[in-house]
Amino acid sequence: MAMHAPAHPGELVQESMDAAGWTVAECSEQLGVSGSALSRLLAGHAAVSPQMALALEQLGWCTAAYWLRLQSAYDSAQARREGEAAA
Repeated sequence: MAMHAPAHPGELVQESMDAAGWTVAECSEQLGVSGSALSRLLAGHAAVSPQMALALEQLGWCTAAYWLRLQSAYDSAQARREGEAAA
């Protein structure tokens, strides 16, 4: 049975940035991370780390646990999809 593929958390970070009217440079400064680290997350090439989850929580963008659950759900769906493709 096909399951819904959850969005990469970077997509939701992008939505939050857009709502705040922030550029990558502005948001990365607020998060205390490099612009390239944030860009990798937004593009889906990096996962939400515990440190990033805490930084997002500090901005008031949900809890760190929420971001880590989103990342876990995304990772699980990717693994499931890869397993189905190999079968």
